[in-house]
Amino acid sequence: MGMTMTQKILAKHAGLESVEAGQLIEAKLDMVLGNDITTPVAITEFNKAGLTQIFDKDKISIVLDHSTPCKDIKSAQLCAQAREFAKRFDITNFYDVGQMGVEHALLPEKGLVAPGETVIGADSHTCTYGALGAFSTGVGSTDMAAGMATGLAWFKVPSAIKVTLKGKFQPYVSGKDVMLHLIGQIGVDGALYKSLEFGGEGVKELAMDDRFTISNMAIEAGGKNGIFPVDDVTRAYLNGRVTREWEAFEADPDAVYEREVVIDLDQLRPTVALPHLPSNTRTVDQVEGMPIQQVVIGSCTNGRLKDIKEAAEILKGRKVAKGVRCIVFPATQQIMLDAMAAGYIQTLVEAGCAVSTPTCGPCLGGHMGVLSDGERAISTTNRNFVGRMGPVSSEIILSSPAVAAASAVTGCVTDPAKLENL
Repeated sequence: MGMTMTQKILAKHAGLESVEAGQLIEAKLDMVLGNDITTPVAITEFNKAGLTQIFDKDKISIVLDHSTPCKDIKSAQLCAQAREFAKRFDITNFYDVGQMGVEHALLPEKGLVAPGETVIGADSHTCTYGALGAFSTGVGSTDMAAGMATGLAWFKVPSAIKVTLKGKFQPYVSGKDVMLHLIGQIGVDGALYKSLEFGGEGVKELAMDDRFTISNMAIEAGGKNGIFPVDDVTRAYLNGRVTREWEAFEADPDAVYEREVVIDLDQLRPTVALPHLPSNTRTVDQVEGMPIQQVVIGSCTNGRLKDIKEAAEILKGRKVAKGVRCIVFPATQQIMLDAMAAGYIQTLVEAGCAVSTPTCGPCLGGHMGVLSDGERAISTTNRNFVGRMGPVSSEIILSSPAVAAASAVTGCVTDPAKLENL
């Protein structure tokens, strides 16, 4: 019986010739990740277990991104705990204020993940790195503690759903629309503990930034991971970033999938997810005119250079609507620099946007963008659960950067294609 991409990676890391769905394995890890919220919990468990050493100081990453720059005394204490641990074990990949970025944009940018590798992270959106052909998945802080100490983790081998992409993107359509469409089709539990494996001729139409967005949101469909094949687009991204040897895996022709979902990019329209689930999707023309008070462009889902560029191109020569707050968070310091060099930051500021240092803050209602009672935001983040960005009476609409930027101009949900006529 053939294996999927994910199953081949897990078999190699478990030292086995083959694995099958449902099998329990112990696999070697290439990277263990934590942030300023989850790492302190892992440290507490690490110390409680009496552990005194880590498996490899080069294969642990700690990124202080969720509540930094620190918003209060508690967040400062958590960051201090992470700093002390990183110093104690001389952890190579420790990223603090001024050097950090949103973790799932930062690790690929730094070349810390490569095809065929196995990565766990104490953050559910660790599945982002499947865009590079790696197996990556979110775990709890206890598993992070064990991974830091041993370099090993237990997995149940997931079954898979094949997602076949065909056709080409139409204007103002991007990877975010692909994933919102898919989640709307299969539901938030449609891929529960399954691998979403993307393929088809349409993959070549996707920039790396689109692939990161799609893999990032695999968890929003319940997926264990999302993964893309390694092609010339992937190799071009890796060139100059990853210098160590890596191995790309391809699914066997007779690999077993539970189902196949076909998405025609030619037919895809800009898509949004209404409150309070990522699966509550509509095409933008179905919900145009819904008023908003805040726009958030950024996060581990859509804070990369392509996203900032799309927003800036729409906002160029225009102004954010009166009564609307538009907040932009480039996902890393390098993205900030690149966006500055390209003139995007100046365009956004001139339009009336607030441009911030990298942070996860507004995405989880932590800081720098919390909503008030009854307010509605349109956001390029990944979750729109009740109370996610503020009180339970607030609402979040998920969208692409293009739709978010167009909506900032009008003060209501807007199809970017229609801005040309306004």
